[in-house]
Amino acid sequence: YIDGANMNAMVGLCAPGKFGGDVSHLNLHKTFCIPHGGGGPGMGPIGIKAHLAPFMPTHPVVPTGALPEQPADAAPFGTMAAAPFGSSLILPISYAYISMMGSNGLREASKLAILKANYMAKVLGQHYPVLYTGPNGTCAHEFILDVRPLEGSAGVKAEDIAKRLMDYGYHAPTMSWPVPGTLMIEPTESESKAELDRFCEAMISIRREIADIEAGKVPRDDNLLVNAPHAASVVLADTWSRPYSRETAAFPAAWVRQAKFWPTTSRVDNVYGDRHLITRIQEQEPVAAQV
Repeated sequence: YIDGANMNAMVGLCAPGKFGGDVSHLNLHKTFCIPHGGGGPGMGPIGIKAHLAPFMPTHPVVPTGALPEQPADAAPFGTMAAAPFGSSLILPISYAYISMMGSNGLREASKLAILKANYMAKVLGQHYPVLYTGPNGTCAHEFILDVRPLEGSAGVKAEDIAKRLMDYGYHAPTMSWPVPGTLMIEPTESESKAELDRFCEAMISIRREIADIEAGKVPRDDNLLVNAPHAASVVLADTWSRPYSRETAAFPAAWVRQAKFWPTTSRVDNVYGDRHLITRIQEQEPVAAQV
């Protein structure tokens, strides 16, 4: 089985069908322009070798075209989905993207995704360890920053860095996957160099904040990272007893002042809702007795 969850570094450059696998899915998110996150919509074709064709799903209403005529020895396992070709609202996006880009454009997008990921990995690699690089120290379209040692030196975890990035105006990159306690960064081909540099500057600035913790300049349990993100209600409160300024908390970089994103709340217990069943039943007004 070949995991085709992200083809951002392979489109136009290599062919999964030649890798030796029997099955490979090809997600359309990011690589082919549909949105991703929040539980969906993750979708895309699944390619198989010919010897698996007799076992593929069928459909009682829509002919899928995979098996125009069912051979006598076919053993399909039934219907996989009511809409065998996926979402009619999503697929036109990928179709339009592929049509407009063309083969040369798609190949160029893959090359740019690889180039930009390696650029960022080289810049940030001077401040954070980078996991799983190739023989030449390069990566594909994404790279992993190993921030696990920071827990021992400063009490800082990947989640703390992710929350602090919100103060800089950034949504955090993939956290703790595929390696727990790390950050995986995927810049994609569409980001400008100015945006890449801005994100790198944010990560480098955060590393300096962590260095202050390591040096004992601020407490391990009361600092910019463990208290992040800093909501407006916190920064504008009447009292402020933290060992850093309100300005540093809310405006850690010059560009933040130009377009500040205010988190709606500060740190929350991420797993509380997963571990506790919370029901909220609307109170009913008593019904007046009818005479």
